[in-house]
Amino acid sequence: MSKVRIFADSTSDVPQDWIDKYNIGIVPLYIVFQDKSYLDQKEINIQDMYNLVEIYGHLPKTAAPPPADFIQVFRPVIEDGEDVLYISMSSQLSSTYQNALAAAREFPVGRITIVDSLNVSAGTAMNVLLAAEMASEGKSALAIAEWLETARHEIHLNVLVDNLNYLHKGGRVSNLQHMLGSMLRIRPILYVRHGRVLSGVKYRGSKERIVKKLLQDILSHIHRIDHDQIIIAHTLEEETAEWMRNFILEETSIRTVHIIEGGCSICSHSGPHSLAISFILKSEPLVQALK
Repeated sequence: MSKVRIFADSTSDVPQDWIDKYNIGIVPLYIVFQDKSYLDQKEINIQDMYNLVEIYGHLPKTAAPPPADFIQVFRPVIEDGEDVLYISMSSQLSSTYQNALAAAREFPVGRITIVDSLNVSAGTAMNVLLAAEMASEGKSALAIAEWLETARHEIHLNVLVDNLNYLHKGGRVSNLQHMLGSMLRIRPILYVRHGRVLSGVKYRGSKERIVKKLLQDILSHIHRIDHDQIIIAHTLEEETAEWMRNFILEETSIRTVHIIEGGCSICSHSGPHSLAISFILKSEPLVQALK
């Protein structure tokens, strides 16, 4: 059985220490300002992107890597005798998944397996981490993919947006919603379901109060949350992310809380000072599931 190499795209926000530990390959998306494009996390970082937003006065567009980009990174791995398992951002949000499928058809059948994470950022990162752990245990690409296609529906992602400015610039909220939200200090929660980003509850008040309320709401389901690991993603909010990790570890029996930094693809939509939390929510209480 061939060894499996895990790949993801840059919207997964997989941190460098995971890349090094599990030899994960990353296919970057493109960040596009007018007629200039940059490879996400290679040619542009989030601070560069925010600076360009201030200069241009508008948000960048993101573009999926074409099939040729996938072929370029997959080919040497296949030639070395490894199989590829690529975990894509949600197919509902980008053509990245379809482009990876097109690239896979250029290789022998069975050598490249493509999985739609139906998620982004920390949600996709959770898929990638679980897959990398399974690959390190010697599982085949097909076995990992079959498992992920069930597990992905239990991987949840909640995103706390700091303000409505980027959602307004991106056309996701109206001028009136932007004005009222700014006046009332409303911070919306976005969440991912079935591959789509939806708007959920809207919190009002200071960031400290809202972050604690968000955690309390999520942890009210602790009897169904998988206790192995949770992932927190942030954009320029490292201190708050550390506080969230300490809160979770002190208040629950969850064993590991990873902190990752959001890249340009995600930040171009959520804006700076956003926070996200990904967790596995079992359909049945864990006590019953263990019987």
